[in-house]
Amino acid sequence: MTFDLYTEAVLTHDLPEHNLRRGDVVVIVDHHVARDGEEGYSIEVFNATGDTIAVATVPENYLEPLRSDEVLCARVLQPA
Repeated sequence: MTFDLYTEAVLTHDLPEHNLRRGDVVVIVDHHVARDGEEGYSIEVFNATGDTIAVATVPENYLEPLRSDEVLCARVLQPA
């Protein structure tokens, strides 16, 4: 699936190095194609008050679009 820049998506995998979990909402900030042809994205993650807490690059299969049957929630960010 191709994601538009500056849209929200959901992580499908944990990113423990950034204290992020499957289900966290991210913003797509750039699109990449690796030398092997694998597509990926740079993502930015914000806390509940809008501060950036992480920027990472992930393969495309680590993301899925938000769905209308999902509910957003808040969780406490655990230190690494």
